[in-house]
Amino acid sequence: MNKKALLDSLRDKLNTQEYEKLLVISNLKALNYIVEAYRLCEPKEIFICTDSEEDLSYIREMALKTGEEKSLNTSGHTYHFDGPKDQARDRKVTKFLVPKDDFLPSYLNQIEREEGLREITELLRGSMREKTMIVRFLTLGPVNSEFTILCMECTDSWYVAHSVSLLYRPGYKAFIQAKNGEEFFYTLHSAGRLNQDMVSVDVEKRRVYIDYTQNTVYSVNTQYGGNSIGFKKLALRLAIRKACSEGWLAEHFMIIGVNSGRGKIYLAGAFPSGCGKTSTAMLPGENILADDLAYLRNIRGVARAVNVECGIFGIIQNVNPQDDPLIYKVLTSPGEIIFSNILVSNGEPYWSGMGKELPSHGINYSGKWYVGKVDEEGNSVPPSHKNARYTVALKALENCDENLDNREGVELGGIIFGGRDYQGYVPVQEGFSWVHGIISYGASLETEATFAVLEEGKFEINIMSIQDFISVSLGKYLKNYIKFGKNLKKVPKVFGVNYFLKDLGSEEFLNSKLDKHVWVKWMAKRVSKELKAIKTPTGLIPKYEDLKILFREVLGRDYFLSNYAKQFMIRVPENLAKIKRVRKFYEGLKDIPDEIFKVLAEQETRLIEAKENFGDYINPACFKEEVL
Repeated sequence: MNKKALLDSLRDKLNTQEYEKLLVISNLKALNYIVEAYRLCEPKEIFICTDSEEDLSYIREMALKTGEEKSLNTSGHTYHFDGPKDQARDRKVTKFLVPKDDFLPSYLNQIEREEGLREITELLRGSMREKTMIVRFLTLGPVNSEFTILCMECTDSWYVAHSVSLLYRPGYKAFIQAKNGEEFFYTLHSAGRLNQDMVSVDVEKRRVYIDYTQNTVYSVNTQYGGNSIGFKKLALRLAIRKACSEGWLAEHFMIIGVNSGRGKIYLAGAFPSGCGKTSTAMLPGENILADDLAYLRNIRGVARAVNVECGIFGIIQNVNPQDDPLIYKVLTSPGEIIFSNILVSNGEPYWSGMGKELPSHGINYSGKWYVGKVDEEGNSVPPSHKNARYTVALKALENCDENLDNREGVELGGIIFGGRDYQGYVPVQEGFSWVHGIISYGASLETEATFAVLEEGKFEINIMSIQDFISVSLGKYLKNYIKFGKNLKKVPKVFGVNYFLKDLGSEEFLNSKLDKHVWVKWMAKRVSKELKAIKTPTGLIPKYEDLKILFREVLGRDYFLSNYAKQFMIRVPENLAKIKRVRKFYEGLKDIPDEIFKVLAEQETRLIEAKENFGDYINPACFKEEVL
């Protein structure tokens, strides 16, 4: 079907202005998707967003007019509630659509493509009746860049349409310039039936299906951002497939610009949700470039990276003026912010851990709330959900990095991997090489599943903090990762961090929340070759003398040798047990690169030798070899 025929088929749903907005787009596939979405979902009308201030303002107004969002006292602040059972990513219903003649490993959640399309099509059929279908054109990564991926979302949620205004770069002009046939990612989303509170009703029929053959995400009967904003973790799955086939990396990374004695050093970091990722990216005195997603490419032998997004969809629990002063300042100042699933009382937002006393009553995702409220299962209802969020543009932050929209990205000096490891790794260490670091800290990352997924409280291996989103075999993904580093002329250092280490036989954490700033400064100074490190069986660790100076410079407090001895003790039994668990995990999989088992075996040998020399729990003073 030609362009005119496609547009004419929408004529009764498009006024002259909306028709003309589409008339300048040449990509027939994009136009065809809009036609197919209209025919399937049967919206009352269609709104095309051109990214003009008029169109963006209209989306904000409609989010309020429909009740999907409501205003707060502070100018620009609004709030949105998802339903009580729609508060996190749902692993069980998030599936790949796999053609009969294709194959994905069994550990990837999947459904046969034609069967899945039939199911999702029926759930989407007529889902937008009496509603408006909003069409958003966006880009992943900076516009007109080697990193750029075009994307488009059709949704019936004004909240979702508003959220992407804050999270992604405008792409309408890029689609106008795009040639017919140019590749793009596409999402079709419907919140489904809504109740009087504008909350999805049929959450038991929630489905999030990913058709990688068409770079398409389908999402229905859900509003939670992680399920409905298609270009978060859902499109990450599509990007990972693209990256693995083209030799670059699409990662679950924050990026921070750290000011060291020799200029700004950019560090990327992968942390599972709720493990300190955003708070690391938001360290005071440093610059945030990304808090969640990044693309990495080999540009003339150098690893360069961009933020896929330009905003934050961040967990708000425990954001307070002491631990997160920069975020807290933004959240309590006028400006465009969407709060979700927090407590509202007298027009003010409240959340758990915000550093002040919360009201005894108000409204939240459960409806009217009061101290002592329980749900239908008899469980206590907290004032704000543990996965309550805020959505804000990165440029609203005073520490937003000046290279956010740099089309060439930034040079990465290092990559950090960290999770919730209560008993094993030291607070910060550096890999002996790209391969050692990637495998020992990234491919071996263990953590506790947190409230951002529905199966909270379960300990698991979470490779590179991206395991939920990997859309190829783990072997293929790891081989691409290893090869990427080997092909670089200038290789980033690889670090492992552990903010959650506890004292032996105790529930006491050995790190304070602020200590991470010292670890980050040390990593930056290692990249800039300002400090030496000590070689241990599991990696290179800081010297006590250097940390003593950094604690005084960064945090203005003393750092004692007794703290260092506890924090950087090499716990041989726990590390050997970890290797055993990781090896068992990989032995059950096919196509795993040999480097995995080689690195694990070498680390095991070093630990056993250290145990023979120094015992099970080794004071870092026992290790004497220093390296630059």
